[in-house]
Amino acid sequence: MNPLILVLFALICYAIAALVSWVGRKQEQESLRIAGVISAFGGLFGVLAGLTTIVCGDDLADKVGRIVNMDMLSALMVVVISVVTMAASVYSINYLKEYLGKGGWKINILFNVFATAMTALVVSANVMLFIVLMEIISLASWLIVISDGSVASKKAGLQYFIADHVASVLIMAAFLILSLQANSYSFSAFTHHPVTGTTASLVFLLALAGFGIKAAGIGFHGWLAKAYPIAPSYCSTLISCVMVKIGIYGILKVGVLFLGATQLWWGFLVLIFGALSSVLGVMYALAEHDIKRLLAYHTIENIGIILIGVGVSMIGIASHHPTLALLGLLGALYHLLNHAVFKGLLCLGSGSIVYRMHTKDMDKMGGLGKTMPKTAITFLIGTLAICALPPLNGFVSEWFIYQSLFSLGKTGSVVNMLAGPFGMVMLALTGALACMCFVKVYGICFAGAPKTEQAATTREVGPAMVTATSALAVLCVVLGIGSPWIAPYFSAIASSILHIAPVSVADGMAVYPVAANQAILSTPVIAIALVLLTLVPASLLYAFRQRRLARRQQGDPWACGYQYEHRMTVSAAGVTRPMRHMFGFIYNNRPQHSLIERYVLPRLCLTTDGSQSAEDNGLDSRKVYLLCSTVALFVVLFFPFMSGVS
Repeated sequence: MNPLILVLFALICYAIAALVSWVGRKQEQESLRIAGVISAFGGLFGVLAGLTTIVCGDDLADKVGRIVNMDMLSALMVVVISVVTMAASVYSINYLKEYLGKGGWKINILFNVFATAMTALVVSANVMLFIVLMEIISLASWLIVISDGSVASKKAGLQYFIADHVASVLIMAAFLILSLQANSYSFSAFTHHPVTGTTASLVFLLALAGFGIKAAGIGFHGWLAKAYPIAPSYCSTLISCVMVKIGIYGILKVGVLFLGATQLWWGFLVLIFGALSSVLGVMYALAEHDIKRLLAYHTIENIGIILIGVGVSMIGIASHHPTLALLGLLGALYHLLNHAVFKGLLCLGSGSIVYRMHTKDMDKMGGLGKTMPKTAITFLIGTLAICALPPLNGFVSEWFIYQSLFSLGKTGSVVNMLAGPFGMVMLALTGALACMCFVKVYGICFAGAPKTEQAATTREVGPAMVTATSALAVLCVVLGIGSPWIAPYFSAIASSILHIAPVSVADGMAVYPVAANQAILSTPVIAIALVLLTLVPASLLYAFRQRRLARRQQGDPWACGYQYEHRMTVSAAGVTRPMRHMFGFIYNNRPQHSLIERYVLPRLCLTTDGSQSAEDNGLDSRKVYLLCSTVALFVVLFFPFMSGVS
């Protein structure tokens, strides 16, 4: 079956789920459960469509479609979107009980419109369709962010709405230049009639800035840290794990496929942008006490890691080193999927915590490992994966990116020899800080004694929510241990994008970075070794369990001779205080407000602290929304006249 037919089935399922949510709004609980199941089937169809193209090869794709196109990159993006959507849909079956009578059916309609537009966008092959779908994504995600109607959500929504439309203007300017050169709106024409010279650099910079805002790279990230924590958890999972990947998709589409990555400095710019995003993203996360804001900054970190791989690949293309280009792109694409999986797990896991605790403040949690054991286990797997610990999926994709940086340091000019170690150091620092951050998160939230009465009396979430997080946890393990059998498919995707012959990166139970003499990795062997090593302490604990239980102390912890007090327990701020002191020059000079908050929102009767009432600012906000939407509609309708392309 043509994969595009399966994509169509997925879109139909999302549409039916939205319709069911609307029709059954009077019997909200039952209709939302049915809609969740239908949406999950839509995600399943999307996964099948993407995997069919990837496994069977690019020959099944409709390569020359004027409206839609399912190439290997689109297929991977469809898989990424569909996996997260399927998990979030199952999760919503229990989660939306919190929103019964509070507009839950409206939120679910927006969720399905959001998923529909993103899925359709990555298979679109026409500028006009791409722009329309991009605007639908903006409107749906903005309405999700402001769905609770609070002043904070309206402020965050307005900031996101403005930033996203600035990005859209930059992207449309890039497409306008490409359309003029190709005298067509078809993406295939852009590759056959590429722009060159200074014009190509201008298009690349416009696309990098526009898609960089949508990807929430450092410097463009202000909207994500505000919008993600406010949105409902199963919807914000799509924002943090999927929507930002549209930015990566756009950078690859324009920089590599349309422009051919011909300039060497483009790759170095992307590499530096990615390295700064990864390090600063995780450093900002360390300072957070709000679990959802912390995860938002980790999205910035992982977007940076993906961009490091993309930058190495672009350097390889420009310097005519196809092996280097393939290795960097392989690591980037593998991490693109891996991040969606382990970050989806963490986003839904944090949503489960907030669902029961009704707070995002980690200092009010503690001891949740006993009261929410299933969530604790799945969340632990997610933390190990995002910290890139073997043999889970985050380790494998970062290992490939490391190997691409090693290869970069041995290839070409002195600049390459400096860029390679620079990327390695930044990636290593990112990994170390990520481990520190998630030791804090897991220790504060799940370990120790409960810090509040709510934490002591909470209970496990419903079976649908547990099923969704458990499925993603299993996928983290499969994508890690199964890397010798999965990595060759990513090599095929990268080869297809780069238009080179497929290169072997696996042999038996081992993977290697194109050249086996550089390095070799076997995650199945690591997994077996870890299981065997775990048996020794487990056996000792079992053998001496009676003695250990008899000597266990039940009193207060030792407090260095002082009487123990509850406020002596470890806090989120206490764990990271040495790091915040060490890097005080970064934290002290960190911008407290984005450019939009400083210069735009005050002129719309919105103070930076959100202190004004919704009645005071609602009118001006609606004017801004109406203006942006009208301009976007004008551009879509009159784009042909502006470009002069028939």
